[in-house]
Amino acid sequence: MTTEPRGPVDSSRIPRYAGPATFARLPRLDEVTRADIAVVGVPFDTGVSYRPGARFAPAAVREASRLLRPYHPALDVSPFAAVQVADAGDIPVNPFDINEAIETVEHEASRLQSDGTKLVTIGGDHTIALPLLRAVAKRHGPVAVLHFDAHLDTWDTYFGAEYTHGTPFRRAVEEGIVDTEALSHVGTRGPLYGKRDLEEDRRLGFGIVTSSDVLRRGVDETVDALRQRIGDRPLYVSVDIDVLDPAHAPGTGTPEAGGMTSRELLEILRGLAGLNLVGGDVVEVAPAYDHADITSVAASHVAYDLISLFTLDSAGPREEQT
Repeated sequence: MTTEPRGPVDSSRIPRYAGPATFARLPRLDEVTRADIAVVGVPFDTGVSYRPGARFAPAAVREASRLLRPYHPALDVSPFAAVQVADAGDIPVNPFDINEAIETVEHEASRLQSDGTKLVTIGGDHTIALPLLRAVAKRHGPVAVLHFDAHLDTWDTYFGAEYTHGTPFRRAVEEGIVDTEALSHVGTRGPLYGKRDLEEDRRLGFGIVTSSDVLRRGVDETVDALRQRIGDRPLYVSVDIDVLDPAHAPGTGTPEAGGMTSRELLEILRGLAGLNLVGGDVVEVAPAYDHADITSVAASHVAYDLISLFTLDSAGPREEQT
């Protein structure tokens, strides 16, 4: 028989600032029979190349998410009523051994998704995208990737290290876990090490929509181009919060001037409704550099929009687990 999803704490009865800070005040994963969508944190920043601190992001984003409400008017969906969404806590990764950390994230993400649960992951730095992509590829094969970021993250190495927050998508292409016919960067900008960076990125299969392109073309044209490139492929969405201008996301490790607004980012995400989303993350929030929780608030809304997009694809009667 079907059961009604257990939703968040009722903020009309218990103040938002009271009680445990699960994402959007949702139940913990161990408080429900199963989850259609789980929010999981990865408090890890060993892969950063400049300002550290993203290990504190899952807690900060959960705190900022207290203000989220259950109905999403832009997508006309009540995600927490339509499907079971739960907070799966944090994946405890080794902060001293990046290889072990990557293995742990891949193992735990695979375990959480083993029954068909979709994950929205809160990082942590962008290194974690690689093990998360490995986990979804085990279920879906090579996936399309929509990568929102100020940076390409397709460099080969940093200081001789292959696994950093600037290299996950090159490793993903090399491992064959992404569909090279449907890879896109959105929001890139700023200086590079050289023109060769763009040439190598193109060789790996990525198309680029810069932040200037979004400004000049607008959201609707950008969305149309992305949807044509993605088609009906299984899609993974990775959002580095530094895709936003520092005015909208100062709390990040490698800020770049000239970025997108939070409104542009959310509108592009909403334009993905109906696509075959299989996973997503929001990474690189560094709370120590934030002001009035601007960055954490933006990240909480990104995660909420990802949950809502998954819900549009997942909604339907749920069988009670016995």
